[in-house]
Amino acid sequence: MSVLAQTLQLAFRIAIVWAAGFVLAVAVRALLPEKLGIPLGGGSPNLVLPYSRIGFWTCLLAALTVTGAVVIRAMLVDLRMHS
Repeated sequence: MSVLAQTLQLAFRIAIVWAAGFVLAVAVRALLPEKLGIPLGGGSPNLVLPYSRIGFWTCLLAALTVTGAVVIRAMLVDLRMHS
């Protein structure tokens, strides 16, 4: 497989992972209630970190992690081919 074909395949994989991450993040945010979450700040429950936001940022972090792994892998393959 040529380098161009591998690059295009990786680009499509990254796009699919990002799209799936956003769909999952939106679904998590829509399904979980906004009032339910982890209370922060000691005794007063005025500051609450909602579970829906935790799920949203977890999905985005997963998409970033996969993107980083794929890019690093592509760079390592490219370095092996040119050395």
